[in-house]
Amino acid sequence: MIERGEDTIDSFQARVARGECDELSWWHTCQAEIQARDTDIRAWECLMPSTSAEVMSSPGQLLRGVPVGIKDIIDTAEMPTTWGTEGYLVSPGAVMDAAVVTLLRHQGALPLGKTVSTEFAYFTPGKTRNPLDISRTPGGSSSGSAAAVAAGMVPLALGTQTAGSIIRPASYCGVFGFKPTLNTVSFSGIKAFAPSMDTLGWFARHMDDICTAFTALTRSDPIKALPDLRGIRVGLRNLPGEGPLDYDVVRALSLTVKQLEQAGASVFTLPLDARYDELIEHHKVVLAYEAAQTLASEFHHHGEEMGVKLVELIEQGTATSYIDYRASLLAAEQCRQALSRVFADKADVILAASAPGVAPEGLHATGDPIYCRAWTLLGVPCLNLPLHTGQAGLPVGVQLIADRWQDQRLLSIAKTLLATVM
Repeated sequence: MIERGEDTIDSFQARVARGECDELSWWHTCQAEIQARDTDIRAWECLMPSTSAEVMSSPGQLLRGVPVGIKDIIDTAEMPTTWGTEGYLVSPGAVMDAAVVTLLRHQGALPLGKTVSTEFAYFTPGKTRNPLDISRTPGGSSSGSAAAVAAGMVPLALGTQTAGSIIRPASYCGVFGFKPTLNTVSFSGIKAFAPSMDTLGWFARHMDDICTAFTALTRSDPIKALPDLRGIRVGLRNLPGEGPLDYDVVRALSLTVKQLEQAGASVFTLPLDARYDELIEHHKVVLAYEAAQTLASEFHHHGEEMGVKLVELIEQGTATSYIDYRASLLAAEQCRQALSRVFADKADVILAASAPGVAPEGLHATGDPIYCRAWTLLGVPCLNLPLHTGQAGLPVGVQLIADRWQDQRLLSIAKTLLATVM
């Protein structure tokens, strides 16, 4: 969980500027934390050599000297990629880094290593454990990134989301997780799963670091907090509206409503018709159909070695008709346009559950992404807020959601809320 007094990216930059530490200090601190903790947590697939840290210097860098975890479906020239396959498919190193890795380097960031992913970023778990209770899952598919950030082994780590692969592990591990609007940051050099939904995002222990990473990767203006949340309209709506929801999550949503209202926001139950609940099933159709295409070669050559759940999905996608696939895409687009009108007329952001409950016990599964599927299909920005705890002190996240391309507004509202509760 978040520790007060811990460096943020901006405070680290200020300390370097004052000569209180050098630009490789955080790198060495993170390496020491990994050596001390990763035997139990197993968040890392591989690490950069301790002697390899070198900052690419240029003016105005926002991430200078900041170590970053790179999910193991993202190409790197200096590190191997296994795509969570546990050895049956390994690339010793790509011809070049994925676009986002290059963008990070241009901002002065230091890739620290590759974090564990589930198999091809689907449901087959990797070796990672939840740092808050190693008998529980950290979630998936960005298991290693969420766990490494939560354990203090790295301040920032990349994840991807095609169903609930950022928001869910962020909730389970008690960190901030941000899934931007679809296609905000290039997916070039990242293994696709369902391209119409695959989204690159990131994890951090501090809200300010989520914002700084957004500014660095998009070259946009810094995210600033509002004076307060007066005039901000918050609609409360889970998708699906009827589904499994533990008391811990109900309580976390209720407490967040109170915090929003105390900060000046107006919170109300948002009426969305049944079309939006149906998006969960449409998401499953699109996911299966596109996965069967993107993983066609891998399935052809390694189908017998793949996990059961992945094989089932690919076979389901192969059996899905193009007509059904297009019908699901059309349903999503109609809801996307209708939701933009809802945001314009009724709500600035939506408050919803991140997951059905706390991180489930056991390491045989990564939890249910049910409360993320529809939002991911819609392509809207989503942010997990690690504000509350449930049973045994385990974290319970809630998510704030905004309309497409309103990422900065979403982050600004969240930053304002955090200023009142942290």
